Amino acid sequence: MRPPLSLLLRLLSLRNPSPSLLSNPFASFSSLAPPPPSPRVAALVDEISSLTLLEAADLTEALRARLGVDQMPAMAILTPGMSPAGAAAAVGGGDAAAEEKKEEKTAFDLKLESFDAAAKIKIIKEVRTFTDLGLKEAKELVEKAPAVLKKGVAKEEAEKIVEKMKDIGAKVVLE
Repeated sequence: MRPPLSLLLRLLSLRNPSPSLLSNPFASFSSLAPPPPSPRVAALVDEISSLTLLEAADLTEALRARLGVDQMPAMAILTPGMSPAGAAAAVGGGDAAAEEKKEEKTAFDLKLESFDAAAKIKIIKEVRTFTDLGLKEAKELVEKAPAVLKKGVAKEEAEKIVEKMKDIGAKVVLE
């Protein structure tokens, strides 16, 4: 355990620190330790520690009923790479976060609803520009309209594609 920054600064400010302070830098913080529990609390801890899992579950249910707690609080487990903000969203405010995500959708699917038959070749060429499809695959995709052209497109890119497709005679919607 590393000493707190305030202690290190205090040690650095001393010209001749005492050997006891250098050997045990946490000695000055011993007064901050919590007081020992009362005998009643200690007895309760001993009693609860000796319960089996089934008895502990029964105790939990009895306490929830006595105290009027409807639900247990949600618990999040931080996994490597997960930010504390992500944990907060997972634990509390998950409903509010879900509502915000629904309102602010960032990835869209482009669906070709219909197209002008005279502009079929232009539409196939345009579909090839924003997908990795070959000529045959793009033609088959356009001919089986209504069909999803591309999934998970960013909002700005999706709006540009919809505008281009409308200009050449296709009806494309964002889902």
